Amino acid sequence: MNAWTPRRFWSHVDVVENMDGWTVMLDHHVATTPAKSALNLPTRQLADAIAREWAVQGEVFSINTMPLTKLANAAIDKVSVHKCEVSDTIVAYGDSDLLCYRADGPVGLIGRQSEQWDPVLNQAARELDAQLAVHYGVMHVPQSKVILGKLETQVKTFDSFGLIALYELVTLTGSLVLGLAAIRDWRDPDVIWQLSRVDETWQEEQWGRDEEAHYLAACKRDAFCRAKQFYDLAQGISCDQLER
Repeated sequence: MNAWTPRRFWSHVDVVENMDGWTVMLDHHVATTPAKSALNLPTRQLADAIAREWAVQGEVFSINTMPLTKLANAAIDKVSVHKCEVSDTIVAYGDSDLLCYRADGPVGLIGRQSEQWDPVLNQAARELDAQLAVHYGVMHVPQSKVILGKLETQVKTFDSFGLIALYELVTLTGSLVLGLAAIRDWRDPDVIWQLSRVDETWQEEQWGRDEEAHYLAACKRDAFCRAKQFYDLAQGISCDQLER
């Protein structure tokens, strides 16, 4: 028996405005999420980008080739229902943030981590009023509850669409600080991604590239940049502005 494959059932894709924002229409029918909710988007820019994902699908389509749609589905079906749990998961990364756990050797790696990570932590201290403590070694050392509370306040300002983007940015890097840095445009997204790869880059320089690991990292980088794009579109930034 052949496996079932989803086939394109629409000819035209449109975007229409409604009381809840913007909706993607497939042949005059509202596009829906896996949970059968209407695919309502907060901005025309995000709706247009998602509509393009639907429009370019072939006779057989795959949600895996529609990353913005997948994120929107998650925002509507999952995050909106479990917003507190998702926020708590994100904030927990601040208690074990990648940037706060430093190698105790060799000297070259210690210096590189300090050179590249300290400026971002210092910026978090200035702009978020959250000075996270740095530790050496891999043993967990809890951060100040006061500081985590300030980060939690930041996270809980996000709506469901912003929160799913932040969740992706944080979990892909292992750093709440880097996730917020991407959201706030402290650095170019690719620079922020490279900051999350300081240890791996060091290892590659010492021992050579592992092709499988390199491929997986490239896939994660693409997902990271897509999450940032999703966030910006959900804030009303157009694709033309993103490309500049």
